[in-house]
Amino acid sequence: MVTVFVLALVLLFSVQAKAATMVDIYGPGQNRINLAMASPLTGPEIEAGALGVDLHKAIDKNLDFLPFMKLIPPAAVLGGTVLPGWKSDSVDFRRFQIAGADLLVTAYWPGGDTENSTVELRVFETYSGKFVFGNAYSGVTGKEVPNVADRFCDDLMEALTGARGFFSSSLAFAKGDGHQRDVWVVRATGRDLRQVTNLPGSALSPSWSPDGRYLVFSHRDDRTYALGVWDRLNNQVKRIRFPGNTVIGPCFLPDNRVAVSLSTGRYPDIFLLDRQFNRERALEQSSAINVSPSFDSTGTKMAFTSSRLGGPQVFLKDLNSGTVTRVSRDGPYNSEPCISPDGTLIAYTKGTPEVSVSSCMTW
Repeated sequence: MVTVFVLALVLLFSVQAKAATMVDIYGPGQNRINLAMASPLTGPEIEAGALGVDLHKAIDKNLDFLPFMKLIPPAAVLGGTVLPGWKSDSVDFRRFQIAGADLLVTAYWPGGDTENSTVELRVFETYSGKFVFGNAYSGVTGKEVPNVADRFCDDLMEALTGARGFFSSSLAFAKGDGHQRDVWVVRATGRDLRQVTNLPGSALSPSWSPDGRYLVFSHRDDRTYALGVWDRLNNQVKRIRFPGNTVIGPCFLPDNRVAVSLSTGRYPDIFLLDRQFNRERALEQSSAINVSPSFDSTGTKMAFTSSRLGGPQVFLKDLNSGTVTRVSRDGPYNSEPCISPDGTLIAYTKGTPEVSVSSCMTW
């Protein structure tokens, strides 16, 4: 089975004739935005040679992660990428137009590109010379170059799409061998991999809080099951015990409370915890297994897995009305749903006779 994830974004660019070029982005390799980067400068036609070069490379590497963005190689720009200035009135946009660029990034280091300096980054539309956005980033050091690149790329994404966060986000996952698994975090671009727990036993299913402070996860040692909590601010980990022998798939709601599957009877049900991680009330109970909650950005839609029809299937609950609707209908084993922030898509794992694959359903 081949799974296709579709991304639809529309960007409007003004042109000199006051018409518009519409760029529809449907997926990797289709209708990409072409972006060029001018050489970083410390003065008119004076190329930066230290941090400016490092930041240029870091931004270039970051933008390569975006399937809808194509970077124009400097060799494709007739006349070169070293410019007499960094503002619109001193930029020759035609050379970048001929190279096929839709957007141009300029970088200026007013005090030189040495340690603890400032860089001004600007983005322009090449066909109109229109200023898209610009920011100054101060206190730039060699160590901070990757973080500055992340901040700029997030700012660029927000200017183009209205959304930000990919380049400043961190992924959490469980890794280990045998009966020992711990939680690790890494930046979305693969930087800064580090282990954040070191508990005897197995940590599973980590989930970030919306404010980025906490990670919750299921933890099992030789005798007990517990909810694990890592506090990012003080780098401390604690285990919280509940009655029963099951703590499965904790997940944060948008208001920073946690939902988790706990055993109070024969099968686990989904419960809401308060902000001190105490059990507050049931969100879904039945005479079957109910696990793996996931919430939209409003906290009113909950996708989850249940065995109420036999094998595990994905369901959606409207927490306002209490209505539960079956989502997955193809195959005997579907689980681990993840609902999109806008509540229109649910991705989940689908079991097949050969292998488990990811699936996605529009809701």
